[in-house]
Amino acid sequence: MSQVCEICGKHPVAGRSISHSHRVSNRTFRPNIQKVSCVVDGKSRKMNVCTSCLKAGKVVRG
Repeated sequence: MSQVCEICGKHPVAGRSISHSHRVSNRTFRPNIQKVSCVVDGKSRKMNVCTSCLKAGKVVRG
């Protein structure tokens, strides 16, 4: 599954985990992407959408 939201374009970004003793390791921050069926131009279509777009009501499910 692609880790890119088809609505807002949110995608994984690189960052660092820093422990209490300040040991640093690389990590990725991944968005919560769900494959949902949405209504687009009157037709049902499966899309990869992040949960923040679902919660904001940016897509019509169905």
